[in-house]
Amino acid sequence: MSKILALDTSTDACSAALLLDDQLIDRFVIEPRRHTHLLLPMVEELLAEADMALNSLDAIAFGRGPGSFAGIRIATGAAQGLALAAGLPVVPVSTLKAMAWAEGEDSGSLLTVLDARMDEVYWCAWRWQDGEPVALVEEQVCAPAQIHLPSECLTQSFGGLGSGWCYREQMPAELVRQVSEIKAEVYPQASAMAQLAQRALQRGETMAPDDARPVYLRDQVAWKKKDQQ
Repeated sequence: MSKILALDTSTDACSAALLLDDQLIDRFVIEPRRHTHLLLPMVEELLAEADMALNSLDAIAFGRGPGSFAGIRIATGAAQGLALAAGLPVVPVSTLKAMAWAEGEDSGSLLTVLDARMDEVYWCAWRWQDGEPVALVEEQVCAPAQIHLPSECLTQSFGGLGSGWCYREQMPAELVRQVSEIKAEVYPQASAMAQLAQRALQRGETMAPDDARPVYLRDQVAWKKKDQQ
C-alpha cells in the first residue's frame, strides 16, 4: 500500500490528509483567505500525529484545480516545496473528481459544479467505472446557462454536487430536471484526493515537483482562442 500526503486549498475550504496504507487522518476547515496560515500547520499536525517523517512518504498529492486561482497556487506551491525537500514525486488530482469520489460508488452518476465567480462555473459529469469516477465530458468553465451534457446522457439521472449549484435557476431547465438531489455544501477535500492519488500512484501516474502545474480552465480557453486566431 502507499503513504501519501494530500493538500487542497482550491475553494473556501482548506484541508490536508495523510493516508498510511488503509489509515486516513485529515484536517478540514472552511476559512476563506487563511489558507496560507493554515495549510502547513495542518501538515505538521498530521505528521506528528502519525509519528511520520515527510521523507518516508511515497508521494504528495494536491488539488490541481479547477478552483480559486489564488487557492490552487497555494496547494501547488506547498506540494512542490515539500516534495522537493523530501525527494518525493507529486500527484495532481482534479478537484471535481475528488468531489465525485467522496460521494461513493453507490451515488451513481454525478454532476460536480463549482462557483467560478464572474457568473461562471467549473463543471464536469461523472459515472463510475472500475471503482473510480470517469469523466463523461472534459472539465470546463462556462456560464451556468451553457452547461450541456452529451446526447447519450440526456436520459440519465444525476446527483448534483458543489457550490456552483447556487446558479441552478440560470441553468437549462432540462438539465436541472435530470438532477435527483443537490448537495451545494460539498467541497473538494484532501482526504478524497489522497485516496485517488493512491490509485494513481499504483498506475505510475506521478510527476516531478517542478512539472506540477495548476489547472486554470479559463487560461486553457484563452489559449485555445488565441491559437484559433
